[in-house]
Amino acid sequence: MAFLHAVSSGHSATKNVLKKRSLTPYLLLAPGLIWLITFFIIPIFSLASTSTMVRPDGAQVGVYEQKLRFANYVDAFVANQDQYLRSFFYAALATLLALAIAYPLAYAIAFKSGKYRNILLVLVIAPFFTSFLLRTIAWTQILADSGPVVSAIKVLPFIDDLFRINNTSTAVVIGLAYNFLPFMTLPLYASLERIDPRTLEAAGDLYANGLTTFRKVTLPLSMPGVVAGTLLTFIPAAGDYVNAAILGNPNTKMIGNVIESRFFAVVDYPTAAALSFTLMATILILVTLYIRKSGTDELV
Repeated sequence: MAFLHAVSSGHSATKNVLKKRSLTPYLLLAPGLIWLITFFIIPIFSLASTSTMVRPDGAQVGVYEQKLRFANYVDAFVANQDQYLRSFFYAALATLLALAIAYPLAYAIAFKSGKYRNILLVLVIAPFFTSFLLRTIAWTQILADSGPVVSAIKVLPFIDDLFRINNTSTAVVIGLAYNFLPFMTLPLYASLERIDPRTLEAAGDLYANGLTTFRKVTLPLSMPGVVAGTLLTFIPAAGDYVNAAILGNPNTKMIGNVIESRFFAVVDYPTAAALSFTLMATILILVTLYIRKSGTDELV
């Protein structure tokens, strides 16, 4: 009997240990889940509810009631389609510009920097030590009519004296590319740094020149970094409004500027919420198609 009791006690203790172990992952996930539900899921549902509200006749500004008016989405898009399309166009240009700058930079840090690698990585993320707003304002001085960039360009004989960059779409794209450049560089560096140098040496042993090695070996192996970097750049750039507000003009406003204005100036919450939802849905669709097209479905 004593033996059976000992076996039974041991079995119960084992079950308790296993039960505690099974609960451990959920306890570890709890803080993250609470944060996600509180600051993402609940606001999303609140935004969805707001997007179908209407303002009652005679009601004061900012007072709306739920009428499930899904036509708000159509009205909001039709009224702001220029800014909507412009946002994705600017974001695409800024992403391509950031990729053109970041890939050679990441390649140099991964393969050519040697003992200076850590210093260069710190320099890449150094802009984050300064406020996003201050960095953008600084570009108004860099791109000013009497600034170094415009002055250097005006030296060219075919450039008109009235040439300017500030308060143009070019300035907005430059600002977007600069501000999100680290988001492009770091994933590219992480992807390139994982490439075994012996793979590149093997390509050379097979009589591949530098360009062929890059096209056939380096670029395909770094595609996960390219995909991650372009997504991390394009997504925030499409919804940005700071660069367009500071570096642009009324004709370069993006959808983020419209949403900000509708929320805080016009106090038209349903239109702002509908535009926000439309922007999120469009980005989600584009991201899914892009990932599947690039052959990196595991990033989804």
